[in-house]
Amino acid sequence: MRETNEVAVKAETSGNSAEQLYRELPSVNDLLLEPLQPLLQVHARIRVVDACRAALEEIRQDIACGVQSRETLEGRIADLPKTIEKKLNQRRRYSLRRVINATGVLLHTNLGRAPLSRKALEHVVDIAGGYSNLEFDLESGERGKRDVHVESLILALLLPAAGADACAVTHRAVVVNNCAAATYLALHALAKGKEVLVSRGELVEIGGGFRIPEILEESGAQLREIGTTNRTRIADYDKAVSPNTGLILRVHPSNFSMDGFVERPALEELVALGRRVNIPVFEDQGTGLVHSLDDFGIAGEPTLVKSLGAGCDLVAASGDKLFGGPQCGILVGKTHLIDAIRKHPLFRTYRVDKLSYAVLEATLHQYHSGAAEEIPVIGMLRMGAEAVRSRCACVANALDNSEFAAEVIEVESVLGGGTAPTARLKSAAIALTHAALDAEELLGALRGFDPPVIGRIADDRVLLDLRTVEPGDDSHLIEALKQVPSSHVTSPES
Repeated sequence: MRETNEVAVKAETSGNSAEQLYRELPSVNDLLLEPLQPLLQVHARIRVVDACRAALEEIRQDIACGVQSRETLEGRIADLPKTIEKKLNQRRRYSLRRVINATGVLLHTNLGRAPLSRKALEHVVDIAGGYSNLEFDLESGERGKRDVHVESLILALLLPAAGADACAVTHRAVVVNNCAAATYLALHALAKGKEVLVSRGELVEIGGGFRIPEILEESGAQLREIGTTNRTRIADYDKAVSPNTGLILRVHPSNFSMDGFVERPALEELVALGRRVNIPVFEDQGTGLVHSLDDFGIAGEPTLVKSLGAGCDLVAASGDKLFGGPQCGILVGKTHLIDAIRKHPLFRTYRVDKLSYAVLEATLHQYHSGAAEEIPVIGMLRMGAEAVRSRCACVANALDNSEFAAEVIEVESVLGGGTAPTARLKSAAIALTHAALDAEELLGALRGFDPPVIGRIADDRVLLDLRTVEPGDDSHLIEALKQVPSSHVTSPES
């Protein structure tokens, strides 16, 4: 107690008591009269006042915590105009911003999954900037349907590769706002009040709490669990079929895999059973992958082409995963099933807008024109490890900051986004250490740039995997690293 009193007496005699420091602070009115006049010429007065009050409150909190002295307070007061201007500029900045993804996760859900191609961006800007024929038939001059802009392109891309005639009337396609909506809508429209057969090994939960049992319950369908967690055979499905069976559901495991003593029937076996008992087979394929990943060393991942080629009656997939397009859910299936879904009262609540159609149409055209490598996620998949390593070396060599230690190392990129959870792509990354900042502080500093740079930490080093960085952003990455603060973390000015 005596030591505490002595500190308080010393603070008071030195002019560093909290009450004395509070009295040193200027009033909001004093700041508005002179120092902040230039800001009032640019920003609304109420915004300047709010930023001014926030800056002063931060200083008051520091004083209350005992981390301010008369000397440090003088500097804080002198910097108030700059601090307030910075707050105003931050408030004017959009909350949703572009970032540089250097994590090596191709479909990073938190970072928006698949980036869009240049062609898709050009088309969406053209459509968004004016009116369009979204639901207008230019030939007849009558009202049209928005599905026509992509349906024929989807069927022409998938059906011939699956061994079917794209011009036949056997199949149709619709687009809704995401794959979860596609699954729910299909279950609600086709199996409400009926049993849906699902393997216990496929009763998955994916990101955001999307659980297959709960979706089935909400849709009005009745879950009929088949087999065991690790082994389900075609005989288990066969035994479970009843007059009240509405669908056989196959679910992509998404974000997990099972190894060892496991078994599940091939999709072709389910289709054969479905045809024999006259029950549709519905696959939640999920990833939107069009063609095999075997060339990239990733085997066994289901594709839309393979699912339709196996005779699956209905397939649901995401447009913003390995398909490389916008967030949407794509449903492709037998005509009578798609028609039933299209006529359902809930269908309108899940439809997508003109921007999604524009992006999806442009992406489909790139597949058809043989330019799939221009779709960013496809380009990232096809980029060799040596090409990534070469880019990493260029960035590392450009750093002349003596406080940095940069090493190019071998790493593995992952697909992410609930696709091929065990798949790995050989890649390279820049491993960074800083003389004054630990890994967390360095990562925080990189997030402060515009656009922010998002990396990851391994072995107390910041890793920047350039597989997921646009080559055109390499120069920005170099400039950002050169501006990293030398001794403490602040939000760097761009």
